[in-house]
Amino acid sequence: MARPVLKVDNYSADEIKAMFRKDERYTIGLRLYAVYQVALGKSSRKLEELYNTSFKQITNWVHRFEKEGIDGLRDKEGRGRTAKLDKEQREDLSVVLSEPADKHGYNSATWTGPMVIEWIEKTYGIVYRKAHIYNIIKSLGFSYQKGKGIFAETDAEKQEDFKMALKKTAGRKP
Repeated sequence: MARPVLKVDNYSADEIKAMFRKDERYTIGLRLYAVYQVALGKSSRKLEELYNTSFKQITNWVHRFEKEGIDGLRDKEGRGRTAKLDKEQREDLSVVLSEPADKHGYNSATWTGPMVIEWIEKTYGIVYRKAHIYNIIKSLGFSYQKGKGIFAETDAEKQEDFKMALKKTAGRKP
């Protein structure tokens, strides 16, 4: 009878992979271990499946490691797509978001993602999708806040009485 296969239950493979990318030390360690495997004589083509990358990428790590040492395994600045908003526009947006939205012609004091998208499009002619605008807002140091409904006609005393009555009956069985 075969032995049972060891499984990870609490995390998905994608969550574990994201952990590697979150901390640069893990990424560098993983790349360094791939270089080590090549130094032991393993083929980059055989390692590509193990490291979930192309053999060419492993070859690049080896060449960069030989040229620059451990610093060659770090991600270089400026990789990826350039931002649509430049630095000055991002600073302007940060100032605008720190002010109430009604100061800029909206009928709410609180900014929402669609309002920010509309403001950027009106001001700079740049269109963002809703999903990405929240990443930009977060990168500027702002956080998402969920509104809490407060009704003018509520009676605070009755609410407290209800909460106390609920606590008293919470442990009882029907």
